[in-house]
Amino acid sequence: MNDPQVAGSHEDAARADAVREDIAPVDPSLAHTPRAAASQVGMREDPFALVAELPGVPEAVQEARQAVDRLYGHRILRRRSPEVSVESALRGARASAALEGIVVTLSDLRAGTGPGAEGALRVSAELGRLGGTWRTAPRQALARLHALAVAGHPGVDPGRPRTDLGQPIDDVHGLGPAPDPQEAAARIGALAELLIATKAPAVVVGAIAHAELAALRPFGTADGIVARAAERLTLVERGLDPKSLVAVEVGHLELGDAYAEGLRAYLSGTSEGVAAWIVHCASAVVLGVRETMAVCEALSR
Repeated sequence: MNDPQVAGSHEDAARADAVREDIAPVDPSLAHTPRAAASQVGMREDPFALVAELPGVPEAVQEARQAVDRLYGHRILRRRSPEVSVESALRGARASAALEGIVVTLSDLRAGTGPGAEGALRVSAELGRLGGTWRTAPRQALARLHALAVAGHPGVDPGRPRTDLGQPIDDVHGLGPAPDPQEAAARIGALAELLIATKAPAVVVGAIAHAELAALRPFGTADGIVARAAERLTLVERGLDPKSLVAVEVGHLELGDAYAEGLRAYLSGTSEGVAAWIVHCASAVVLGVRETMAVCEALSR
């Protein structure tokens, strides 16, 4: 007789191989054949959907979805959801800046005087206008996000991917050397095609987009701010959080060292590492919901 436990382990191994083959950032196939990687979505299985099946991921995604559903049931949102969305964007911008080492207060951001965090604030304010572009032309949306993030920075070419092999590259979270410009560009192209084609859950897609951008560092500066904005934009445009209420960036900040550890786990290219990052991002959504719930309660009072 067949041992079902052995059979299951073989299936997990096969799934992990497919995941590494299609989306793992350390695998050269994605760098050199971006269109081939994207075409496989229609030919066999959606590689992002394979990630969604890894152990621990379905449960984490479901928990995040349930948390968002509870938030959307809050009575204050019937008449004041725009205010909540604005406050969530403000808190998300502050948290995203903090993850880059820029510490400002909410009161400073509200007053427009948050030194160093203006880029994160501009990015948060623009997300509502980038939905259609993100769905159909992700690279164009990324260029716009970067241009907003670095506007006014001396010596930075806004919205332009890096092309110089000797260009300094930010590494705030100790991820190690970034791919060279040509490889990064090819992998961004592959990612863009997969983003358009995939039917995977929003939490999974947002997490992968976030990790890939953070790892590739296509611009060399402010890539973390762009990566976190891409995750939030994905949650909005894929219908999990259509009103952009969830301060997912706050969740990442609250998880502390687990943020950088999760990115490094993803970069390992193992199925366990990829799953750990997705679970981390699902937890960030849950914590982001908690932050926004607090805003709702404050408005209720």
